[in-house]
Amino acid sequence: MNANKDEPYALYYWPNIQGRGEFIRLALEEAGAKYIDVARRSEKSGMGIPAMLQLMESGSGGRLPFAPPFLKCGELVVGQTANILLFLGPRLGLVPGDEAGRLWVHQLQLTIADWLVEVHDTHHPIAGGLYYKDQKVEAKRRATDFLAARLTKFLDYFESVLQANPAGDQFLAGDSLSYADLSLFQMIAGLRYAFPRAMKSLDGSYPLVIDLHDRVARRPRIKRYLASARRISFNKQGIFRHYKELEA
Repeated sequence: MNANKDEPYALYYWPNIQGRGEFIRLALEEAGAKYIDVARRSEKSGMGIPAMLQLMESGSGGRLPFAPPFLKCGELVVGQTANILLFLGPRLGLVPGDEAGRLWVHQLQLTIADWLVEVHDTHHPIAGGLYYKDQKVEAKRRATDFLAARLTKFLDYFESVLQANPAGDQFLAGDSLSYADLSLFQMIAGLRYAFPRAMKSLDGSYPLVIDLHDRVARRPRIKRYLASARRISFNKQGIFRHYKELEA
């Protein structure tokens, strides 16, 4: 653990994509936490991708992370996006104070993780090791099904969660922002990049989800982050990819 509370967290993730690491960046940025994006730092400083790969091989106490993202806090290394956020949530004030509330936010995050896999599979339905051009026919079929059935299934769910929150419909859990709200913001932002026509056509059907996205984007720290060089642009190497033919 962090012996020194002022010691920054070390986030390990690929330097040129938002990917799964972005969900963690958003939580750290919203909380104003000190962190180092290790792989985006210079190799001359002992960081960069080599430092990330080295920690993957060595782990901590015999516990090896499977793949990025993972987070280092003192001697503790925590892997898997939802698990990292489960760890960070109480430390950053981004979960309710009770156990049931914390588990509920974790459950929402796991549902978002399932959704994210389905987004990824719209452009890589056969194998992650193949290029998109090698599976375009299958990607078109997968994207068509995703847009016709799966996208609205997830949006329906999160709209219903907002409607059902006993504390009001501003947040997914309780009466204040949680990391699940930040993650839902990222899903909407990414889907708007990947499937702009489909998402525009659905805006009016999900007023609470879209309002949450817009309110998160206006939060002072998030707004500054989105306008900064720390926010990596969406691109065709990440999970959210825009191919016009997949919306045709």
